[in-house]
Amino acid sequence: MARTRVRTTRIASLVALSAALPLLTGCGGEDTSSPATAEHRNHTPVVVATTTWEGAFAKAAGAEDVTVIVPQSVHHAPDYDPKPSDLAAIANADFVLYAPFEPYAPKIKEAAGSKAKLVEVNLDNDPAKAGAEVARLGGLFGTKDAAARWKTRLDGEVAKLNGELKAAWPGGKSPAVVAQVFTTWAAALAGATTVGTYGPEPVTPARLASLSAKKPAFVLDNAHMSTGTVLPDSGAEQVEIVNYPGEDLDLLAVYRNAAAELKKAMD
Repeated sequence: MARTRVRTTRIASLVALSAALPLLTGCGGEDTSSPATAEHRNHTPVVVATTTWEGAFAKAAGAEDVTVIVPQSVHHAPDYDPKPSDLAAIANADFVLYAPFEPYAPKIKEAAGSKAKLVEVNLDNDPAKAGAEVARLGGLFGTKDAAARWKTRLDGEVAKLNGELKAAWPGGKSPAVVAQVFTTWAAALAGATTVGTYGPEPVTPARLASLSAKKPAFVLDNAHMSTGTVLPDSGAEQVEIVNYPGEDLDLLAVYRNAAAELKKAMD
């Protein structure tokens, strides 16, 4: 079955809660909390994510029971065609996370039925946007404190990496870079000067000439959508930036790995 289980959480607390409700009613006490509130308080949310990217956002937000549908080994996740066995995981989910650009989103919505809450995730590794999205998910999951703690870790990690990359600037100056539209966050992480962007559509000869004329030192390519060397005659060094986390769903590792590739290129 092509899915990744990060952690399985037993829901015995729900059974205990169901057994206790008649006793509370018999005592004449008034239950002032709604069923949704009671469940939220006693149940760790079960999250199904289409890819490791959405799964990493869920984990950062505090979710502990996360199932990923698309295997991490799939280089270009939107190309994956979910099997019935993959979609079966959605049946027990409280939340189903997906991105609108994924062509299988309609299948995900159909499989979710009426029980699971469908959540469209803004997949952007820009630290400010990622932090805001994790906070939003934490609010939905009832894990705001965990999401806030992760945001603190993110801020510290980004500040540390930014300082290390600035110290590695060639000649002590911010390098000029051309970035694929989904890797501009990595340019900002390095404190680089983005002189042009390209994608997601193929680079035309005219666009190639325009970008080459900017004389970038580096091209930050998207490893998941690469079409080879982008500016072959410009003299720019191409750096492959990976947006999707690994099977451990560690989003912070994406920043560390990007920083390592950038630092290696600048040395």
